[in-house]
Formats: sequence, C-alpha cells, structure tokens
Amino acid sequence: MGGEYKMVLVVRNDLKMGKGKIAAQCGHAAVGAYESGVRNTPAAIRKWQNGGQAKIALKVDTEEAMMEIYRTAKANKLNCCLIRDAGRTQIEPNTKTVLAVGPAPIVAVDSVTGHLKLL
Repeated sequence: MGGEYKMVLVVRNDLKMGKGKIAAQCGHAAVGAYESGVRNTPAAIRKWQNGGQAKIALKVDTEEAMMEIYRTAKANKLNCCLIRDAGRTQIEPNTKTVLAVGPAPIVAVDSVTGHLKLL
C-alpha cells in the first residue's frame, strides 16, 4: 500500500456548510490541488492518475486545526490547495473552507492527516 497515492480533502465541520456547498468546495480544492500538482509534482500526479485518483474527505472542527495541517503538510513538502470562499452564498467572503493535501504517497499524506475522522 505504501506505493499508492491519494488526495485528502480536509473540510471545516464548524462552518455547517450544506452538502452541496461542501461538494462544490471539495471540487474547487481537488481541481486546485491537481493543477498545482501538474506544475510542481508531475510524477506524483501521474502515479495518482494511474492508481484510480483516490480522494478521501476528512473533517476538522476549527480553522486553526485546518491551518495546522496545512503548515505541517507544507513543511513536509506535500502538494496542497487551500480554498477560500468567495462569499456569494452561505459563508463570509475569504473564509477558509477546504484544504486538499496531495496527490502524494498514502504514507506521506497519512503522516499529516491520519488522525482525522472521515467526513
């Protein structure tokens, strides 16, 4: 399993976003992580694509918890995409909603997000 790749989508549960809003924000994060990965980690993107493009939705209870994961992921040189909402629908402008980590080796992603629960 150590050779497989995945992306995790870390969703802020404290915002109480509707299901559709969460889906849209996760879509933004997944696309953003893919785009930055193509530029910065193309080999990881290819391995992730060839392995089924696994995406796992996880939850955190605060913005600070999400930012701690973001800082740790960046320190570990993992591809990330942090989404800030435009504020046109359910939440305030510039609110951090979802963090994508990866695509990267499962072991590397789990070292940063393995303690989180599924959304």
